[in-house]
Amino acid sequence: MPQTFDPNNVTLLQKRDGSIPEKHAILTIQEIMQNSKVMQLGKYEEMDGLEKKFDVFVKGGGAYWVDETQKIPTTKSEWKTVEMRAKKLAVILPVSDEYLEWGMSNFFEFMKPKIAEAFYKKFDEAVLLGKNNPFKQSLARSIATAGTNITGSIDYDTILDLEDKLYDNDIEPNAFISKAQNHSALRKAIKTENGVATSLYDRSNGTIDGITTVNLKSDTMPKGSLIAGNFDYLYYGIPAGLKYSVSDQSQLSTLTNEDGTPINLFEQDMKALRVTMHVAALVVKDEAFAGLNMTTDDNVFETMPGHGTNSTDPDALKNTKKAKASE
Repeated sequence: MPQTFDPNNVTLLQKRDGSIPEKHAILTIQEIMQNSKVMQLGKYEEMDGLEKKFDVFVKGGGAYWVDETQKIPTTKSEWKTVEMRAKKLAVILPVSDEYLEWGMSNFFEFMKPKIAEAFYKKFDEAVLLGKNNPFKQSLARSIATAGTNITGSIDYDTILDLEDKLYDNDIEPNAFISKAQNHSALRKAIKTENGVATSLYDRSNGTIDGITTVNLKSDTMPKGSLIAGNFDYLYYGIPAGLKYSVSDQSQLSTLTNEDGTPINLFEQDMKALRVTMHVAALVVKDEAFAGLNMTTDDNVFETMPGHGTNSTDPDALKNTKKAKASE
């Protein structure tokens, strides 16, 4: 009788690499999608491989008043073919042998929130803020390209000016991205006319000017920054599941002990769990987004480790760019 693989009866010490069991991979990806701001607001595009071309509607179409015998005019609709490419995202987590002696199902259920958080934070920072961004585009880059960034403090008039950057391009925003540190300023975004105070911020309903608002947890997004846009022009895809490997033959230069020394897996009787996934993102219309006090994109596309210069620096993409510049 053929034997089937049962993750409940196998530990990671017995099976040190492979794909995360389907059930737990799906649950981990679901947790990523539920917490990632890109995935909450953007449009999911199914992908069968690491690259996909598809058509997106840009503008066009219209209705006309006509007489019974009049020829009906037509308006040319504008479509464009875009290509979305997935990039590999990896997380390394130090774990003790005790955890690796658990059955695979129990282990990945326990590690699910830690793996998911590492992935969605890194993905959001790249796509929204351009931080260590491996993709051709980010919202930060689109805002710079479209010239839709403004500067100033968060107040009533500034928020309306930010929205006007979109309305001027015939874009209706469907979401804001803020951060918790902006709450105080947003509560003060009030205008009083004829003794009547009008506030743009509704914290209980999570809206600014009646528009859905989500908070991004990231030190890279400065306090006082906002992103507004129509997120129907932001696409993302997840073409494959999650893979893992376990190793004890390395030193983790990006993670340190309390005394500041790098974690040595062999000396400290620990293992490194490496989990990878592929994820894609694409902005199809730069003018669909505007920013207040936005950061600039790192502009390190195609200078990732593996493109000529490898790095173990915590800020690997920027470090690689510097290394290339010094060659």
